[in-house]
Amino acid sequence: MGLYDLVKPALFALPAETAHTAGHRLLREVQGTPMESVIRERYTVENERLRVNAFDLSFPNPIGVAAGFDKNAEVPRALAALGFGHVEVGGVTAEGQPGNPRPRLFRLREDGALINRMGFNNEGADAVGDRLDREPMPDVPVGINIGKSKSTPLSEAADDYLYTYERVAGAGDYFVVNVSSPNTPGLRELQNREALEEILETLSEAGASPLLVKLSPDLPREAIADALAVVDDLDLDGVIATNTTVSRPDTLESPNRAERGGLSGKPIEDVSTDLVRFVAEQTDVPVVGVGGVSDAAGAYEKIRAGASVVQLYTALVYEGPRLARAINRELLDLLDRDGFETVEDAVGADLE
Repeated sequence: MGLYDLVKPALFALPAETAHTAGHRLLREVQGTPMESVIRERYTVENERLRVNAFDLSFPNPIGVAAGFDKNAEVPRALAALGFGHVEVGGVTAEGQPGNPRPRLFRLREDGALINRMGFNNEGADAVGDRLDREPMPDVPVGINIGKSKSTPLSEAADDYLYTYERVAGAGDYFVVNVSSPNTPGLRELQNREALEEILETLSEAGASPLLVKLSPDLPREAIADALAVVDDLDLDGVIATNTTVSRPDTLESPNRAERGGLSGKPIEDVSTDLVRFVAEQTDVPVVGVGGVSDAAGAYEKIRAGASVVQLYTALVYEGPRLARAINRELLDLLDRDGFETVEDAVGADLE
């Protein structure tokens, strides 16, 4: 039994967002101290077989932290020290905004899931950009997830995204256009081809590169195909599949299953992996697989379905800081089992 197993009951006795804030504060206290190096030595799995090259970046391993965990880019080095191969911060919006009223984050313990309706709460592009420019970044790729300010009309979305990009451009290794969060009114309407094209063209012309788009699992396949056509037409660098879902599987057991917001975690794993496969079959750009990853088997399934790298968030809440180390160690065993020399060799192995 590890330390997290001992403190987990106390954390889970707190409201979900309060517990997250406490954990975040602890990471912030560790970051930049000698303890950060101790943690890195304990949790990092260094093995060239895990290295992945995607959208002109080199990832020391394929396991990353999804956007939403570090909204204000406060602890990317601490997260990297936990053994993650990349960290995606944000979503960052042009305007600082408090998000939706609390409570807005709910555990579904019986289901290994979370429901959130955070509403892009963050300090805003100016504050986050200043922090990114001021503080040292980790030695793993850092992505910056960009969302639309709640007060900005959909017709002005492209300029809103551009404002944010210009203020965080100097620190990001890649940039993600988030048009798929279910918690900002009207945001998902920007996934239609015309609106998406305008936003992505604006950012491309401003020099955003590598540039990725994050898609919703709730889009019909035809709409996803349209979005992927835009990705190909504009020569974008990658796709993230997927964001949270507003659907509710019949298998959910938690009393919190009726809460409004985006569902993440184990219940969406299969849906997410299916969409990773669909995207990988439709386009040649690298795919980032997100949704329900909680162990090496799930990460490996997404990799074999076409994901070059994967991300997680919800499982970190349930499994604790040892998770990246555990997944990376077991990935090496899975590669041996199936006769792959490297993770890159396994990417898309299950595609026809």
